[in-house]
Amino acid sequence: MLIEVSRLNGKSFVMNCELIRFIESSPDTIITLVGGEKIMVRDSVEEVVQKTIQYRKRLYQEPLDAITAQNGGSRRDG
Repeated sequence: MLIEVSRLNGKSFVMNCELIRFIESSPDTIITLVGGEKIMVRDSVEEVVQKTIQYRKRLYQEPLDAITAQNGGSRRDG
C-alpha cells in the first residue's frame, strides 16, 4: 500500500497510495488524500501515477505467484 515520494525539501517518505483522491500539478505536484489533506511533493504527477501502478501490479501479481508455486510451477486458468 505504500509508495515512496519526496517532499519539496528532498526528504523522502512513504504514503498509502490507496488514500489518494487526486493529483494535480500547479506547478508543484499536489496530492489530495481522501480525508482532504494536501501534500506537496517533488515527484511529478506521472511519477506518482507510475509508482501507484507498479504497486498495484505487485499487489495483484504476488497472489498469482503464490498460487503458481503451490501448483508446482504451472498456472491454471479458470
